[in-house]
Amino acid sequence: MAEPYTPPPEAARIALIEAIRFDERGLVPAIAQDATTHEVLMMAWMNREAVAETLATGRVCYFSRSRGALWRKGESSGQTQALVDLRVDCDGDTVLLLVHQHGVACHTGRQSCFFTAIRDGQVTTILAPKIDPASLYGGRHA
Repeated sequence: MAEPYTPPPEAARIALIEAIRFDERGLVPAIAQDATTHEVLMMAWMNREAVAETLATGRVCYFSRSRGALWRKGESSGQTQALVDLRVDCDGDTVLLLVHQHGVACHTGRQSCFFTAIRDGQVTTILAPKIDPASLYGGRHA
């Protein structure tokens, strides 16, 4: 069993946020990767507030561009992400979230959002849903 997340000191959290180069909209791309299997699960966006909340609580929080608001992963589906580590890339313009995924990561019911690829010369779906998406969101899209 993994150790529970312990938030770093506030000064360290602030310093890490200051190392991030948010774009003109105040956003940074965030890649979520399974901390155990190393599978890339999804890509989403974070703003300063989402990064700060994630670092402070250990529950991954994103910024929903469509809703214009914070989006706490799993708040409507129950499929949460627990932070293990948050890393900033060499240019400061992308973050990597190492997470423990509880349930599936994708709103389609798949473990990963990256499920379309070329196989045998054809574009195909390479991951089947693990759960019916209607059961995650009551029949509506996330």
